[in-house]
Amino acid sequence: MGFEGSKPPKRACVLDAYGTLLDVHSAIRRHGRACGAGADLVSQTWRTKQLEYAWVRSLSGQYADFWKCTTDALDFALDLHGVDRSHRSVLLDAYRSLDAFADALPALRRLRAATMGIAVLSNGTSQMLADAFKSANLLVELDVCISIETILSYKPSPAAYSLATERLGLQASSIGFISSNAWDVAGALAFGFTPVWVNRVNSPDEYGLHGTVFTTGNLTAAVDYLAAAL
Repeated sequence: MGFEGSKPPKRACVLDAYGTLLDVHSAIRRHGRACGAGADLVSQTWRTKQLEYAWVRSLSGQYADFWKCTTDALDFALDLHGVDRSHRSVLLDAYRSLDAFADALPALRRLRAATMGIAVLSNGTSQMLADAFKSANLLVELDVCISIETILSYKPSPAAYSLATERLGLQASSIGFISSNAWDVAGALAFGFTPVWVNRVNSPDEYGLHGTVFTTGNLTAAVDYLAAAL
């Protein structure tokens, strides 16, 4: 993984990890019985609080890494929905090996065929990303896997997106960006990337993205768009 010993690409695609390549709800889905009838609510709360804890701690000068935010968010979700914490360990283990979306591998291989550099930029820790992508058999498909942990500032901070331009050695205008998270797409657009919103659940417009950025329901269409646009 990486460009060492090879010529850096003239254009690249940066992808988000959680919710874009990796299904954040697959951990609860595997162990839904343990969470009872409210399993879906537990999963949604877990994700919402994971992001909230990351942003609040970062912005308040009390940075905690994404794994800490993930574990604390799960504790809150279990307590809120009345699920016994005895299931905590198995759920956290499942989060380390999230399922990849079905379109993840085909999309990454289409990027390779288009001779574009392939990078992941994530709020996750380096260890979280290594574990997840190795488990999903996607690690070998990536040129670069970048965690924000080196700057202690989460996306959508411009400083986080600048990690990609620095690591890839490219201007923002030569980089496409793919995320399923509207807030992430909005941040990437403001930074100067050419972003695509993979709106997997057909969410309503946020941040004025509809009509501003290319929006699709799958990764392969996103890749095809960027291969032609950059």
